[in-house]
Amino acid sequence: MALNARMDALKERHASLESRITAEDHRPRPDTQALTRLKLEKLHIKEEIEKLRMRVN
Repeated sequence: MALNARMDALKERHASLESRITAEDHRPRPDTQALTRLKLEKLHIKEEIEKLRMRVN
């Protein structure tokens, strides 16, 4: 059950990052460094979600 809770938390974080990326990208002058950091963090979270998904199945 703890794995499912962790996966849910990661999915929420992933969605939050997606919202932040979209908001930053729609600014008149997006901060490219911030976008890069956010996208990299989002990718790491996606990879962790996939690892957990493999363990659950």
